[in-house]
Amino acid sequence: RREAAEYYRGQQVAERMEEALNALFPLRPGDLYGELANYFSNYSKAPVIRKLVGRKVLDGVGQPTLEVEIYCTVKNCEKRICSTVMPSHSQITEDALPETIEADERERNASVNTAVEWVSQSLNTLLRDLKPTEQCQIDKMLGEYFTNKVEEKKKIQKQEEEKEEESTLALTPRVLSPAPSVKKKGSKAVAEKPIPPAEPAEPVLGGSLAIGGTSLAVAKAAATISHIPLYLHIALLKHAQESPEEMTLPLPMVTVLNCEKISPTKLKLVKEVLLIPPVQLSRKQGIERILDIQKEITRLLEFPGKTVQQKYVLVIKKGKAQNSGRKDAPQFLKRISHLGCLTTGYDDLEQLLRLMGTACNNVGLQLGTDVYLAINCAAHELMDYDKGKYEILTGTFKSPDEMVAMYVELIDKFPFIIALIDPLRKEDREQWTKICRALGSKCYLIAEEAATHISKLKIDQNINTPMCSGVVLKYINQTKVSDLIELTGILDGQRHITILGSPDGESSDDSLVDLAVGLGARFIKLGGLSRGERVTKYNRLLAIEEELAKNRTLREAELEFITFTEESQPEDQLSDVLTSPEED
Repeated sequence: RREAAEYYRGQQVAERMEEALNALFPLRPGDLYGELANYFSNYSKAPVIRKLVGRKVLDGVGQPTLEVEIYCTVKNCEKRICSTVMPSHSQITEDALPETIEADERERNASVNTAVEWVSQSLNTLLRDLKPTEQCQIDKMLGEYFTNKVEEKKKIQKQEEEKEEESTLALTPRVLSPAPSVKKKGSKAVAEKPIPPAEPAEPVLGGSLAIGGTSLAVAKAAATISHIPLYLHIALLKHAQESPEEMTLPLPMVTVLNCEKISPTKLKLVKEVLLIPPVQLSRKQGIERILDIQKEITRLLEFPGKTVQQKYVLVIKKGKAQNSGRKDAPQFLKRISHLGCLTTGYDDLEQLLRLMGTACNNVGLQLGTDVYLAINCAAHELMDYDKGKYEILTGTFKSPDEMVAMYVELIDKFPFIIALIDPLRKEDREQWTKICRALGSKCYLIAEEAATHISKLKIDQNINTPMCSGVVLKYINQTKVSDLIELTGILDGQRHITILGSPDGESSDDSLVDLAVGLGARFIKLGGLSRGERVTKYNRLLAIEEELAKNRTLREAELEFITFTEESQPEDQLSDVLTSPEED
């Protein structure tokens, strides 16, 4: 009894019990013991991580990926808190050979197996008894763990290379190297300026999904045990635990057409056609407007020919298009792509733009006023390295400088195009500078594949990309929540826009939307309005909008184009294009 009395006295049980009874008696709650449980929960220890469970699951396109579950010790009981499913991301292009695709699938499968092992064993032990709210500390530990794994991999590769070199030297006879060739003085052949060679694909360490999946799962767990939504938890992390008075929602870039570059048609310049609603609409109104346009596009593509031709005349009468005698009949493949939109092909860019204009006009909308256009060029897939030029149409090639001139002409002719994604390869930095100075005040010039992986984006508080208006950030592989917070802070400071993008192999996890809202991203690129793994994210965006509006913490977004000076320093220029519904 004496020991018990000392134990309870040390825990101040008697005093707190008296305080609880005195506080609850005037209230006379219907569930007295429930209220007592709530009262004493304020004095319980903070939940700590009990265990991590890694699991191999399938993403939205049937590819293997990683799920991370977090269990915490809550009030002396082990409790499952949350889970997160990582999206898969592939660097394989559409025209890859079958053996290349098979090799990539084998490598991906092995990587997921490794990630499951890391999570369930090493990381499970490493993070046990830590608080999920200690995101920075946990991310630092995850980063150090990953760095050690990278060093181990390099050491193994070096040993294998040394063994291979020794065996090669033992079997290969010594051969004198030929003397270097010398050009004759009379030779006057002048070669074209060579293009910068393609940078090698950034290696992805097998198992790296474990780092990103664990970091995000920890953030979700912290939000859950703090009884706040994930987007607010991310905002608190970014703003040093100061709760923002108002929050803005990212503007959706909705993919409506996926133009396959390996289709029988000629146009290769366009990979995705995206629609952007004006900022004065709510996100719900904007998505509904784009959905109406998408339905009309589907109808026009299913019944090409006379219907399209007649409705196209309406666009001509407004003086918005040319070549009225031409019949629009794109190659409609009648399937939904992995991006959640229709798959088509075209013979030229104007054919595609005419279809978009027709669809908008048919539902009573006008491009450039009621909705805007963005084009993902995916220029890294267009380069013919033998010719040193981009193949924009089958058999039509342009040098990097000619590409810049073409884009300037395109935006001047079709000002309703307000964003170009990856208009050039990341290696053509000189041309990125030229296009930004020529078009930066009229159009967003965005680096997606032209940007490096998040882990290599930051160099001495600068962003390691070509000159651009903004960057598409994707939460993949070893990306950590702290990495996104730091990078978006740098982008904000340099007056760049942040776009959070969805990878090709997306999962049903909707955390990306909360990340975009919490980080204050300007745009969010989620794919189309089809496929469950895509639509669930749009639904999450609408739910957050409703919640912020109910709490009166929703602030209307403002979009600004960027003017790039000769000194390469971007200056903000407020654009009326997205904010004035009366302007054409």
